[in-house]
Amino acid sequence: MNIIEKERIQKQFQEKMDYDELLNCMRCGFCLPTCPTYIESGKNELHSPRGRIAIMKAVVDGDIEPDEEVKKSLDMCLGCRACEPVCPSGVKYGHLLEEARDIIYQNKKPSLPVKGLREVVFNQLFPHQNRMVGLVGLLGFYQRSGISTLARKSGMLKVLPDSMQLMEKVIPLAPRKKEIKNRPTHLEPLAVKKKNVAFFSGCLMDTVFMKTNEATKKLLQYAGCEIVIPKTQGCCGALHGHSGEKMKAKEMAKKNIEAFEKAEVDYIITNAGGCGAFLVDYDHLLKDDPEWVERAKGFANKIKDITSILIELKFDQLPLQLNEEVLTYQDSCHLRNGQKTFIEPRKLLQSISGSDFVEMKNADRCCGSAGIYNIVESEMSMQILDYKMEQTKKTKAKTIVTANPGCLLQMKLGIEKEGLSEQMRAIHIVDLLLEAYENAKNK
Repeated sequence: MNIIEKERIQKQFQEKMDYDELLNCMRCGFCLPTCPTYIESGKNELHSPRGRIAIMKAVVDGDIEPDEEVKKSLDMCLGCRACEPVCPSGVKYGHLLEEARDIIYQNKKPSLPVKGLREVVFNQLFPHQNRMVGLVGLLGFYQRSGISTLARKSGMLKVLPDSMQLMEKVIPLAPRKKEIKNRPTHLEPLAVKKKNVAFFSGCLMDTVFMKTNEATKKLLQYAGCEIVIPKTQGCCGALHGHSGEKMKAKEMAKKNIEAFEKAEVDYIITNAGGCGAFLVDYDHLLKDDPEWVERAKGFANKIKDITSILIELKFDQLPLQLNEEVLTYQDSCHLRNGQKTFIEPRKLLQSISGSDFVEMKNADRCCGSAGIYNIVESEMSMQILDYKMEQTKKTKAKTIVTANPGCLLQMKLGIEKEGLSEQMRAIHIVDLLLEAYENAKNK
């Protein structure tokens, strides 16, 4: 960073950072055992929550410059927020991290390749669902045409890092463009009606993971929900909010609030932990906008994860059946730490007859996916994943269940990395529940 950038960043830290929140950190260290980067870095305080808060405060106080070391410390954070539930002072670490990253990325001039990549990802791709559909159509062509097989056999993929080569193998078969576009916006319940709900489709979930979205809606219908799916909704903005693009995240939040305000529903249902945690935080994201903050609160108060509504509607008391199978569960960090939802998925899994649920040690520790973290901080991500796979293998489970697309891909990557693809599978919880419900129904 040059002198002008540092001065600009420091000034904005002083103007924008919540100093009272920084002071709330008592440096007690309760957060340390929960922080994957602190543990995996050999207990380096620069990579702990209290260490990062100390760095932010030091920048505000003018004790240190906001140099590359400061940026590196903040970038290394997964943003898993595991430190928040254990903090006796209730420090909102996630809010501090997002603000600090936004200040740095908006005031530091990136290199041309980085600038180009951020422009494509944050401005040209994720905010435009039609472009996401087009890209997924190309992915489907790559997978179905035989080009993927040729790319692997010819060694073309060896120019990519090892983790990216494995990721290419585990990406689900993309739906066809026609399949994505021809879908209903209203669905009737398939049982006695209990609730009116809206469904938040997301961007990756509604393209790459379209089958999981379809399974989610089917479960809601079986549970007695009438569903509306607003056409004008879009990406939740989480990737932007976590990566120093808050202004764009705010634009996307307003678009979603408008889309769902017209739907008179009991809840807005999500099936992706990362999306849900960002959606319930829209009121914080828009707290400085008098026109939108109350509307954001109304929206956020209706957000509910699919597992929560299934428990509320007693779906766990319906017949659910699998063949003899050992299951384990990997928590989505944002579902657990952001939405405070962790008992419900376990209740649902424990209700499946014919299966044995085994709790994984440190199931609540991040798997290392964290949005695009496994791409930009690949080495640390793989260290964290290696630990996670060690714990998974100890359960002797044949099925790893999770509740977020990033976690799902990361666990699939771990299975492939360990050479266990013939013995183990990773699956989203709604896909497993639909499988269990329809198995029982057809017997």
